[in-house]
Amino acid sequence: MSSAPRSRNPRPNRKARSSNTPRPAVPSHSAQRREAKSAAGPCPIMRACGGCAWIGMPYRKQLARKQQAMEELFSPLLDRMGWHLKLDPVWGMGAHAGEPGKASAPRGFRHKAQTPFAPGQHGEVLSGLYAQGTHDIVAVPDCSVEAPGARAILNEVARTAEHLGIPAFDEDTRRGILRYTVLRMGWRTEEAMLTLVTAKRDLPRVDEFAAALMAYDPRIVCVAHNINTLPGNAVLGPVTKIIAGEPCMRDQLLNCTFEISPTAFYQTNPRQTEVLYQLAIDGMGLQAGDTLIDAYCGSGTIGITALRAAVDTGVEATLIGVERNAAGIADAQRNAELNGLGDRARFIAEDATAYLERATGAGEHADVVVLDPPRAGSTPEFLEAAAAMAPRTVVYISCNPATQVRDLEVLGKAGYALTRLTPVDLFPHTPHVETIAVLNRR
Repeated sequence: MSSAPRSRNPRPNRKARSSNTPRPAVPSHSAQRREAKSAAGPCPIMRACGGCAWIGMPYRKQLARKQQAMEELFSPLLDRMGWHLKLDPVWGMGAHAGEPGKASAPRGFRHKAQTPFAPGQHGEVLSGLYAQGTHDIVAVPDCSVEAPGARAILNEVARTAEHLGIPAFDEDTRRGILRYTVLRMGWRTEEAMLTLVTAKRDLPRVDEFAAALMAYDPRIVCVAHNINTLPGNAVLGPVTKIIAGEPCMRDQLLNCTFEISPTAFYQTNPRQTEVLYQLAIDGMGLQAGDTLIDAYCGSGTIGITALRAAVDTGVEATLIGVERNAAGIADAQRNAELNGLGDRARFIAEDATAYLERATGAGEHADVVVLDPPRAGSTPEFLEAAAAMAPRTVVYISCNPATQVRDLEVLGKAGYALTRLTPVDLFPHTPHVETIAVLNRR
């Protein structure tokens, strides 16, 4: 897979920041990458954090464990359905399950990072990660699996809030203001986006706060304010507004440029996302005149990269994206136009099952359906509606193979045969695996 070219529509130059705004010295991006690369050995807070439970395990062994887990999970389904298929080796970062030799432990791959905040004994703003099962903050000076510089930015948010007198939120007493910060960083672009989450609608000294953060690291092109007043573990609330900079950031995947808004879904590990999407595109086998339906499409990344790949190889195809979230549909349409595909793609804000049932009833047809549902998986109603449309191929991307097993059986009984099953390691140092299933109509 080749590196993505520059954006077809480069972002206009941002207004120069005030020369009176102090800019602390920031290590260069390349220097930060070298620092991340040089980090060796298990994480010093791995037991307190729990986010990378396998970080002390050799990477080859991690892949072998994931391969075994996937074979144990899917073998009963393959036997039950009579699908004579061998599970592909897990696609790891720079290695495949079952290959001989050593493999380097992946580092610096998480391009989304976040921190909760809590008040210290003397009013200071604490940041880091919650210790497992508690609201106790474990300080994180740096994190070897996050993008270079990510944790420094999150820690700077805490220092700036403390300097400006903005109190941290206490999850136990329900007092305070600053609750979380979510950071996204570009993989192929030098852009980053901060979302400040507060427990109250008003954020004191908001303009000064945002200006100081953008001055700290020139990659920050957008600062947003999200309001989450509800109890519980959900990080983001329902209301988000831009308080400084651009309305979104940009990143690139598989020769496409994507605008990412503060609440849009975007994969955490973009390097492996390219692997995941390319395998899905290969499984689609788009042909001239095909119509591709991207269900649960979000901001359109899967369908748009597939359409781009088809068009770039001379295949005339069209894309229909379906997503019930209207904001996601607006992002998807904008991204299609950004990549010169607006005339070949349309996006519909509707429940995916309802759309398929309505479209089939109206005599519409799709040649390929791709779906990437949430962890709960799809539903029998959606899968039956998809089968009723009789596409040649169904490509099912799953972030929860346990629910995918259930759903693949529904598709099998509806006339589809599984022809390829590939696990991909998007989250090294954890037991998590994503899987791509390709099914063809009998």
